[in-house]
Amino acid sequence: MARDISGLHHVGHVVEDMTAALARYRELGFTVPAPSYPAMVRREGGVPEAFGAANTHADFPRNFLELATIVREGGRIPADAKVIPLQAPPDVLPRLVERVTATSAGLAAHLARFEGLHILMFSASDIDAAAARLSAAGIGHGGVNTVKRPVETGTGVVAETVRYLEIDDPAEGRVGVVADLDPAIQGTRRSAHPNGAQDLVGAVLCVADGELEDTTARYGRYLDRPARRDGPARVFDLDGAWLTIVPASGLAALLPGERPAALPALVACTVAVRDLGTTGEVLRDNGIATRRTPSGDLFVPAAGALGTAIVFH
Repeated sequence: MARDISGLHHVGHVVEDMTAALARYRELGFTVPAPSYPAMVRREGGVPEAFGAANTHADFPRNFLELATIVREGGRIPADAKVIPLQAPPDVLPRLVERVTATSAGLAAHLARFEGLHILMFSASDIDAAAARLSAAGIGHGGVNTVKRPVETGTGVVAETVRYLEIDDPAEGRVGVVADLDPAIQGTRRSAHPNGAQDLVGAVLCVADGELEDTTARYGRYLDRPARRDGPARVFDLDGAWLTIVPASGLAALLPGERPAALPALVACTVAVRDLGTTGEVLRDNGIATRRTPSGDLFVPAAGALGTAIVFH
């Protein structure tokens, strides 16, 4: 049966310090371009000053891993940051500033809980059908929004039109659905990573034991499919990817040594790589401590990856 949700679009790692996060992700073997910082001229004759929220991506051919942070007064900005003045007609600019400010406030609230994964976005082959289905199922959302975002390709930076919706107020963070990446851009995305990363294929949501079944049922409505049992966990199989919901009592069995920073929480993401041996060599050379999952995958514990475990599959 065809379903409108196809796979994972991206996860978002919310960090305290973008400079430190860039350094760590590059040590993890990811190619991460300079982050973008929105800016405004705050006084007549002044220069644009960064404000709000900043982000960048470790891109893969069909999805990505986002790094996001808030711009604090007097906080440091990476030396290679792209400061992008907000430009819009006078009647549109206030709404644009309001959107950036709201995004920043949301990220600040996430950081108040913990540094780590707070964004989980699924891909949809038909975003309008997904919106209608969610509404019919009684799942509140903000409707389909359209924005432009820069995408680095092998021939330069292009503007991609992104259509997305966000589900109303899940406790675990920002959860939503994004239209599949533009096929014309998808094949040209710059995505060579020293660690061999090729695809975002998994995310792990940890919940209180007593919330497992209700959370599984809720995601069943989001994704329009049942979960399968895998020991204490529940797994939603997507198109070449999966979402695992695990009770807190079962997390250490899935990811040895891991403990959730809060409940509920997105505690890990999984990246498919070409060769685990090569990935392990890159991590060892950069002094990154790793562990093994029971299935033999390599992972960097949350303590070594700014609050989220990163699994290499």
